[in-house]
Amino acid sequence: MFNLKYLSLASLLAVTMFTACSTDEDPIVDPIEDDYTIPTTYNFENVSYTGQLERLAMLGEMKDYMKTGVDVSTSLDVDRLLAMYANADGADFANTYAKQLKSKTLSSAQADMEVLLQQMATSSESTGEYAAGTAGTITKLDGSKTYLLNDKGVEPIQLIEKGLMGACFYYQAASVYLGAGKMDVDNETVEPGKGTEMEHHWDEGFGYFGAPIDFPTNTDGLFYWAKYSNTTNGVLGNNATIMNAFLKGRAAISNDDLTTRDEAIAEVRASWESIVVGAAMHYLNGAIADIDDAAVVHHEISEALAFIYSLKFNEAASQTNDVIDGYLSTLATTADITAFDLTGLTLDQITSVRDQMATDYGLEAVKEEL
Repeated sequence: MFNLKYLSLASLLAVTMFTACSTDEDPIVDPIEDDYTIPTTYNFENVSYTGQLERLAMLGEMKDYMKTGVDVSTSLDVDRLLAMYANADGADFANTYAKQLKSKTLSSAQADMEVLLQQMATSSESTGEYAAGTAGTITKLDGSKTYLLNDKGVEPIQLIEKGLMGACFYYQAASVYLGAGKMDVDNETVEPGKGTEMEHHWDEGFGYFGAPIDFPTNTDGLFYWAKYSNTTNGVLGNNATIMNAFLKGRAAISNDDLTTRDEAIAEVRASWESIVVGAAMHYLNGAIADIDDAAVVHHEISEALAFIYSLKFNEAASQTNDVIDGYLSTLATTADITAFDLTGLTLDQITSVRDQMATDYGLEAVKEEL
């Protein structure tokens, strides 16, 4: 059985009970043509997305293990990392999981993730400080944080964690569960605890977002994409936008209103994309602000690269892969996530990508605020 304790999901753990109630702070949502009302929390009947919560927890355990590799006295076991990715023998998770991350990662990205896991393990074998061409640790000027970089100045843990947020979580939600293959299905036969097939698929898409059922009134216990939505919410206002879209779509499905469901699909995809863009620009701005602190720059650009890479996994993406690859190549000499190179990165390159993204995604007015 899946032990949810690891997640500390004080809010998400309600997945099997869904007893949360609305509060006075919940937004008022108007009825749709007086036929049905959209609720203010994800408190629908017959909801289950335990498989998604398992994968959130599995990535959390992988990250915790990878973080131990920053200690120069600790080398990571590549076989264990690969086993954790595939939930195979040797993973040694603290909890027992029935799911895996690898099978839900876009097939064309699976090999890249495995290469990055190998790079993570190799980098952890270093016992010295980072220098161009030599993997090692690098510490912020104030001594508050140390990061492990590969021989090209990239922080592998960021590419793995955020890369899987994109190639697994975001891809599955935006392109699979909200795609035609999962939406054009039975919406009449109700399975107790899961709802109709269409309802269940929508719920699974919501599960990958990592928010409690009463988000955004409740912003405690946010995971992955919900966390970054909240990070950029002050500028982009995505918390309410994406949650209202999830609520709207689920209510529409339950009332067989497929026109409104399709509107909600478009809204979820657009809002989620803006969260990814906002997160990338947030880290580009961080590197710009601390350009004289090499550790911060390598760390922040590694995160930004992974978020930019993640923009490819929405089938309704507003920019082509060629455009996204252009951002990556400008920052890291290549669009190949396994070969990013930050050894010659300049302030002008960082600023140019930030500015181009702002133009392409219509965020010029707030590009310095993210």
